[in-house]
Amino acid sequence: MKTYKTTTDEIQLKKVKSNFPRAKITSSKDAFDYVSQFYGDDIEIYESMFLVLLNNSNNTIGFVKISSGGMTATICDVRLVCKYAIETLATAIILCHNHPSGLMKESKADIDLSKKVQKALQYFDIRLLDHLILAKNNYLSMSEEGLF
Repeated sequence: MKTYKTTTDEIQLKKVKSNFPRAKITSSKDAFDYVSQFYGDDIEIYESMFLVLLNNSNNTIGFVKISSGGMTATICDVRLVCKYAIETLATAIILCHNHPSGLMKESKADIDLSKKVQKALQYFDIRLLDHLILAKNNYLSMSEEGLF
């Protein structure tokens, strides 16, 4: 075996306590109400992508901010979505991102991302329940619209 002078890192999953109570998500409205807590005034300034992690009873087990972007876009790396879902032993997830413009219309990129995440998670028996697009007082459920 060949060894190197550099060391290898130990990887650990770390949870950080938050002030957000656990919740049972039974509808897209429940998901919108839950995720709305994460956004402040920045919901109208720049796009952010969050991931809500759920157990088999659709109770929240955690959330994570996947990315922050600009005024018209943000990036979502499917590998990071899978990483957080697998490491937390989630059985389902909900993707959420905002449109600062307030326009409740999905883009082709939003649809493609949903399909790509859904396909990747299927290998791990993890369900993508929804992909919400949020504005300050409104939301669009891509699942309810049949977009993925």
